[in-house]
Amino acid sequence: MARTTTPLTELLISVVIPAYNYAKTLPRAVNSVLAQLGQANAELLVIDDGSTDENPQELEHLQDEHPGLFRVIRKVNGGLASVRNLGILKGKGQYLIFLDADDEMAPGALKAVTQHIAAAPQTRLIIGGHWSVFEDGSRTLHHVKPLPATARERVRGYLLDKTVSLSNGACAMHREVFAPGNYPEHLRNAEDLPVFAQVLARFPCSVLDQPLALIYKHPGSMRHDLKQSLAAGVGMVEEVFSPARMPADLQDLRQAFLAQRCLSLFRDCYSAGDYANARKFYALAVRTDWRSLMRWSYTRKAIRLLFA
Repeated sequence: MARTTTPLTELLISVVIPAYNYAKTLPRAVNSVLAQLGQANAELLVIDDGSTDENPQELEHLQDEHPGLFRVIRKVNGGLASVRNLGILKGKGQYLIFLDADDEMAPGALKAVTQHIAAAPQTRLIIGGHWSVFEDGSRTLHHVKPLPATARERVRGYLLDKTVSLSNGACAMHREVFAPGNYPEHLRNAEDLPVFAQVLARFPCSVLDQPLALIYKHPGSMRHDLKQSLAAGVGMVEEVFSPARMPADLQDLRQAFLAQRCLSLFRDCYSAGDYANARKFYALAVRTDWRSLMRWSYTRKAIRLLFA
């Protein structure tokens, strides 16, 4: 498993934008960060992951428009995890913010994160709020809730109970948190889940109840890629609960997470009309933990499959 060995520097924050075929939205993301660099000890790094659209030309235009204000790295396509790992390696800041190229940094975010770090220098994960922006232009503000007191409660809240929510672009992570493991590059979907879980399990965390990002919801997002979700499959459980990532005293949560993962894959397949895989994952969830039958929102869908 890859490790990060990049030494800390005096730069406080590196904002990393992974960019793959998002030429139309990339300027919005870049400009939202550049507008704030003067308010914080921060840098912007954009990594083009082998784009095949006008992304490279758009980046050249942005660099001409803002000479010397941000760095660009171009690489052969390797997926989002490989871009984030390169950002960890090449970023110069103590803390990293990964902002998706189709999203936007909220005004005042860098200043707020800087002030939060000064007030809580021991924190290694800062969880902020965010705006969800929908295709019709409407917005919903998501506040961040207080974190549970113990690592077990945090991990359980994130993986099982869904009471702890994290979004890239709306959180900042100290580079120390990647020592147990970087982003798994064999995963092309939900590659951040094992990292977020290990941070909640092993490091001091804090919340900042201020929106740090505007997250745009659209069908073409990687968040909705069923093919990649199926490729990750239940192997995600092995990654999350690898001994390097998850402490021994939390390994007993593995079976419950396997059932939860199967139910999530069942839901995704059901919504996509892939009923064969939906049946398979629901059956596995029930075999793993019979209490899955009590999850009525899933069970109702499973009953409908009997007549599909």
